[in-house]
Amino acid sequence: MTIFDPAPVDHTSAETEHDAEQAAPARGALGQDGPARPTIRRPAVTDGAAMWRVARDSGTLDLNSSYAYLLLADHFAATSRVAVLDGEVVGFVSGYLTPDDPTRWFCWQVAVDERARGHRLAGRLLDAVIDDHPSVTSFATTVTNDNTASRAVFRRWADARGATLTETAGYEAEHFPDGHEAEPLLVVDGFRR
Repeated sequence: MTIFDPAPVDHTSAETEHDAEQAAPARGALGQDGPARPTIRRPAVTDGAAMWRVARDSGTLDLNSSYAYLLLADHFAATSRVAVLDGEVVGFVSGYLTPDDPTRWFCWQVAVDERARGHRLAGRLLDAVIDDHPSVTSFATTVTNDNTASRAVFRRWADARGATLTETAGYEAEHFPDGHEAEPLLVVDGFRR
């Protein structure tokens, strides 16, 4: 799991949403008179192609097949979200409730389009899923060791919620058939205080 979001973090922001985006967007990214705020909703199957495009254009996500994004938008709509700006998907989070423990949500991918950065959108997407599922008491994801942007997003989100973030072994490099790096498991607990 990776997040594409290389922008620096503004730790002085008073906003409650947390991700690795700047507090202010680049001029003109979302409008000259001030940025529009993306809306967050469940995806529909018609959003699958846009989710694939956002993942592809990130340049850092492990790109799944276009079919996989259609399935995520269709079969996992209840546990995934898209961010929409001017009718276009500009970010998404995909995930699912784990089969062995439906109180745990697994975050598969989070991506934010370049033009939508600066709105703390990754954190808002995480909030949207978690807040819509009161039975979820923890969430997990896997992140490579060198993906500092993703790790920062999850750390800030956990801190903002007063939660704990722990790291354990996840998928080791030898589990992957293609030379992929190991993806340790991050678990966030205690955000329902």
